[in-house]
Amino acid sequence: QVQLVESGGGSVQAGGSLRLSCAATGRAFSSYSMGWFRQAPEKEREFVAATPWSGDRTIYADSVKGRFTISSDIAKNTVYLQMNNLKPEDTAVYLCASAIAWTPSLVSPRTYTSWGQGTQVTVSS
Repeated sequence: QVQLVESGGGSVQAGGSLRLSCAATGRAFSSYSMGWFRQAPEKEREFVAATPWSGDRTIYADSVKGRFTISSDIAKNTVYLQMNNLKPEDTAVYLCASAIAWTPSLVSPRTYTSWGQGTQVTVSS
């Protein structure tokens, strides 16, 4: 079982930046890819970005392309989400998740086997 802990959330004004971190423990052979999702109040969990631990591939939701960057540091067992040019509609709890493979279905939360508790991101206009 992989344990995930997110950090780096906060409150910023529109146009600002934040970098989220997701530290993984107990990774061993049970985690191949990592994803970021977000969930706003009364909305479904939404895919943001994913990458394998190798960092050689990425996928992004259309709503964040060109603004967000996912990266991984396998030596630190940490995945990052750099968020630039933030907009009020980016306000949500951001969660990282672990999957056992690299697959197109990484855009679905059902593909993931472990989840962090989430970190709040609030963007004001």
